[in-house]
Amino acid sequence: MSSVDELQKVIDGSKKIVFFGGAGVSTESGIPDFRSVDGLYNQKYDYPPEQILSHTFFKQNTEEFYRFYRDKMLCLDKKPNKAHYKAAQLEQAGRLIAVVTQNIDGLHQAAGSKRVYELHGSVHRNHCLKCGKFYTAEYIKNSSGVPKCGCGGIIKPDVVLYEEGLDEKTVTGALNAIADADTLIVAGTSLTVYPAAGFLQYFTGKHLVLINRDATPYDEKADLLFRENVGELLDKIKV
Repeated sequence: MSSVDELQKVIDGSKKIVFFGGAGVSTESGIPDFRSVDGLYNQKYDYPPEQILSHTFFKQNTEEFYRFYRDKMLCLDKKPNKAHYKAAQLEQAGRLIAVVTQNIDGLHQAAGSKRVYELHGSVHRNHCLKCGKFYTAEYIKNSSGVPKCGCGGIIKPDVVLYEEGLDEKTVTGALNAIADADTLIVAGTSLTVYPAAGFLQYFTGKHLVLINRDATPYDEKADLLFRENVGELLDKIKV
C-alpha cells in the first residue's frame, strides 16, 4: 500500500486535480452505501431497491417510490465529512479543478466546493413534471403520499433513476475535467457501475490515486493505492 507522504508529494506537485467520488465518500457522514454489507441492497423491502429506484416503478407505483425515497434517500440531517472539506480546501487553494461525484446528497457543495459534477443528480433539486416549478428536498421530506405541485402536477426528484440516462451537459463537463487533470483521485467507489466507471479511460494525466476499502478493477493501473476510509486519509494531507 502507498504512504501518506507519497500522496502529499503528488498533491503538492499537482495543479489540476480532479476528485472522483462514490458512495464510500459519504458513508463517513452516515449515509448508507448501496452495495456494502450494510447497504440498501442487503436490507429487506417489499421490492428490491433496484426496482423501486427505476423510472418504470416511479411512474407505476409513485406513492411506494416516495415512501422508500423519503425513508432511505433523503438524509437531510447528515453533514459533510473530512473528505468533502478537503476537496473544497484543495479547490480554494487552486489545486483542484473539479469534483465528479456519483452521490446525490449535495455534501460537496455543503462543504464549500463550487465546481461539482453530480452524475446521478441531486435530492436537492425537484421539479413539477407538469409546469417545471422547483421544490426543495425539505418540501419533499415534509410532504406525504405523492408530492404535488400547486398546478396539480407530480413532483419528481432530479435524481437519475434506473432506465434513465445521465445528463449530457454534466457528463461532458465531467469528462472534460478528467481529460484535463494532471492527477485523478478516485475515492469510495467500486468502479463497477457504468457508465461512470468508464470515465477513468479519459484520464491521461500523471497520477492515478485510488482510495477504496475493497479491490477495484483499476487497482493495477493506480500510481498510489489506499485501503483506508477516504476522510481519515485526506485529513492527513496539508493544503
